[in-house]
Amino acid sequence: MALIATVYCPEPFAENRPEILQALIRSYPLATLVSVSDKGLDANHIPLYLRPGEGSQPVLQGHVARANPLWQEAVSGGEVLAIFQGPQHYISPSWYATKAESGKVVPTWNYAIVHAYGRLQVRDDSDWIRRQMMALTAQQENDLARPWRVDDAPKDFTEGLIGHVVGIEITVARWSGKWKLSQNQPLCNRETVVAYLEQQKGQSESQGMARYVRAVCQGPKKDHKG
Repeated sequence: MALIATVYCPEPFAENRPEILQALIRSYPLATLVSVSDKGLDANHIPLYLRPGEGSQPVLQGHVARANPLWQEAVSGGEVLAIFQGPQHYISPSWYATKAESGKVVPTWNYAIVHAYGRLQVRDDSDWIRRQMMALTAQQENDLARPWRVDDAPKDFTEGLIGHVVGIEITVARWSGKWKLSQNQPLCNRETVVAYLEQQKGQSESQGMARYVRAVCQGPKKDHKG
């Protein structure tokens, strides 16, 4: 019997808009890639490039070391799961405006994640790998003052390195997001959470989470149990 992986996600935290899922993947491309081999579950941490829209199914591309058994053990075409972790942060109950009213508040953890499922295909082709490396590098270097390009290095040098890796591609069959961003709290608590997060200067995770919680502050509060 085939196994179907799922994630527990109460309705208030569900995020399935493609443009929102795509934005998180592009901002946080390092994926935990979970696969199944004869030895059991395997997990690899691989930056994956989300190819710009061509057709109805998203496509993730990356590469692994040739010595990594993932690309050989996945040739059978079994489904894999790529997990993308966006901002995450501990939320103190002392940050809630309602703490002074009843004291009935407890800590929690906020986070945003995308789960993408699909079958892994091997791309053992040096030209394909070079194009994938150039695309991912351009994406990551885009905001730097002096962006580095793959072509900046001698071609014989990069070709030698390319020979030690194998390309992988995942056509996403289904994906979903879980945005746990204090939606189960009244607006006054969400606003004070943002304020406390923004006070933590110099912490990128705090500032990133503040932006995500602020984005849901405009929406209506949803009832949440569990």
